[in-house]
Amino acid sequence: MPVDTLWGWVGPLLVTAFGGFLRFFRLGEPHAVVFDETFYIKDAYALLKFGAERLALGTTDDPIADRMILRGDLDIWKTCPTVAECAEYVAHPPLGKWMIAVGEWLFGMTPFGWRFAGAVVGTLSILIIARVARRMTRSTLLGCLAGLLLALDGLHFVLSRTALLDIFLMFWVLAGFACLVVDRDAARQRLSAWYATALPTALGPPLGIRPWRLAAGACLGAACAVKWSGIFFLIAFAAMSLVWDAGARRALGLRQPYRGVVLRDLTGALGALALLPAGVYLLSWTGWFARAEGWGRNWEQATTAGPVFFVFDSLRSWLGYQLQVLGYHTGLSKEHPYMSEPWQWPLLQRPVSFYYPSDPAPTGCGADKCSSAVLGVGTPALWYLAALALLALVAWYVSSRDWRAGAVLLGYGAGWLPWFYYAIADNRTMYLFYMVPVVPFMVLALVHVAGIALGPASAPPVRRAAGAAAVGACALVVLINFGWLYPILSAETITFAQWWARMLMRSWV
Repeated sequence: MPVDTLWGWVGPLLVTAFGGFLRFFRLGEPHAVVFDETFYIKDAYALLKFGAERLALGTTDDPIADRMILRGDLDIWKTCPTVAECAEYVAHPPLGKWMIAVGEWLFGMTPFGWRFAGAVVGTLSILIIARVARRMTRSTLLGCLAGLLLALDGLHFVLSRTALLDIFLMFWVLAGFACLVVDRDAARQRLSAWYATALPTALGPPLGIRPWRLAAGACLGAACAVKWSGIFFLIAFAAMSLVWDAGARRALGLRQPYRGVVLRDLTGALGALALLPAGVYLLSWTGWFARAEGWGRNWEQATTAGPVFFVFDSLRSWLGYQLQVLGYHTGLSKEHPYMSEPWQWPLLQRPVSFYYPSDPAPTGCGADKCSSAVLGVGTPALWYLAALALLALVAWYVSSRDWRAGAVLLGYGAGWLPWFYYAIADNRTMYLFYMVPVVPFMVLALVHVAGIALGPASAPPVRRAAGAAAVGACALVVLINFGWLYPILSAETITFAQWWARMLMRSWV
């Protein structure tokens, strides 16, 4: 690791403060319920009030409850003959909504309140990526660059300022990945210490309790408890961790490294990366188990039949609910004006308009026609450079077998490639913002290629200078691009002509 321990924290914290300022500045604007906030802010409030999601007044086409909330009237719940009839069927696990609920509890049922938690985890993710990039590249400068690039991504910025679930999924995925990177270093240190003091064996030693792997399992379980798509990352990263273990044993020259992984590491890995995530996922449903208001809860029958039946019937009802959700996700093919296909996402061909009021139209821009918008789109300069960097990493990994390139490519693939199956097999309704969990891996790809361009400290000065100029120019382009798009990412009121000038493609409209 770099020896500049102080700057290893000060630099990332400064970049994080910059990203946090961007995310918290005018967080309560627009004073509106934006896009799918209409679902999650009421679900989160229901969790606070009842422990489970509950039906609110109105429909998707006529959101009566949304208008009541914005004027401060929180008596938004439907009145039903029985508790069960007011239970709301929801398609996502509760953890992300519980996290939104924390902000509502602290700051009230206001736009700032329901967006607070997203801004917090969006800001913390900047610190995490700066630290993990520093660990992977052994460079504080490149770590800070990673944090800066993530802070300047438009899609990450927008989702950090709206109460949707995907920013929480991104946070837990990134945190789990970071924990596994630390665990990789810690495991190698233990193996090296053993090798220096013990007689070598064919399999090597067991590595005992691995706290960072346990932390990774908890984080990845939390990702699954936000959205089911977290399972793709959990499977990919569990396999990656075992491959890293085998590589560490092979690097020591042990005669049977793969058998050593099976006999020494597999049991612990299953506990940390299978049983623990399952436990975290189940724990996130505590409110549903503990209260009668949950969908399909069958509370009255279960409570009158004795404690043993209560436990088994509760689990049976819960499993039945999970199967219903699975059927919903595999059959979701409803048309939507902002839906897109996964092969369109890297080029930002169809972003999602989160907010664009037209009745009444905004005023006060100094022109006859004004616009105020929140467009869920990535920073094009960053995304297009990242696409090139990912292609470069494929070639780099094939030629060098660099574990860092392999890890970044795996993280990107785990978050992007599974959606091709749903697009082709199920024609599923999908959106560009499903890509936000892979944005950190796009940033890591760029930073890794930047490190290659800079070269090692022993490289000729001309090479280092040229590389630094190229990396600095790319970072500056991303900064300028983000600044240009900022008004349509943050609901600033601008003229219609200024809004139109920022539509990179007609498909953005």
